Amino acid sequence: MLLSVTSWWHHLATFEKILWGIAIVFSAIYLLQSMLSLSGGDVDHTDGDADSYVDHDDGISYQFFTIKNMIAFFTMFGWVGIAAYSSGIGKFATILLALAGGTAVVLLMVIVLKNMSRLRHNGALQLTNAINQTGTTYLFIPAKRGGTGKVHIKVQGTLHELPAMTDDDEEIATGKLIRVKNIINDRILLVTLADHNLSYKI
Repeated sequence: MLLSVTSWWHHLATFEKILWGIAIVFSAIYLLQSMLSLSGGDVDHTDGDADSYVDHDDGISYQFFTIKNMIAFFTMFGWVGIAAYSSGIGKFATILLALAGGTAVVLLMVIVLKNMSRLRHNGALQLTNAINQTGTTYLFIPAKRGGTGKVHIKVQGTLHELPAMTDDDEEIATGKLIRVKNIINDRILLVTLADHNLSYKI
């Protein structure tokens, strides 16, 4: 079995090896991410910043360039590229189709997550219940409200991924313990770096 796989790989062209490498690596990362998410229990994966940026010009760009979307983009890029090149399409056209496939899946994710976020916003979630609660940063939060990051925090019994800003003088790095001080515009958490003696409540 190993010899047949080795022989198959050896006979692939360099371009095909690149496509297969991208597809396999990012598919593995995607599966690992999915398993970790499932093992985390009842987690809200609606990317809470979706509805937070409906009224802002940079909303789509912020949602587009996330770790999850990057993984999805390259996963689709690899498999679309493999399918296109295997069917006899040239390299340039293959790259264009792969780019289109990757972009399409990310746009679809953004649209779906935005709609899910709107449904949640219209539901029972009250962000004020997050005040004084602790969580961890998922995407770093720029200092002095210089931008928006993301945090994982338990609100009303469910773990959510929500947008957050800070008034702290220094940025809050990914994985740091945070505490919610207030809510900005009813949609964004205002957080600060929490005391290390506090525990993160799951």
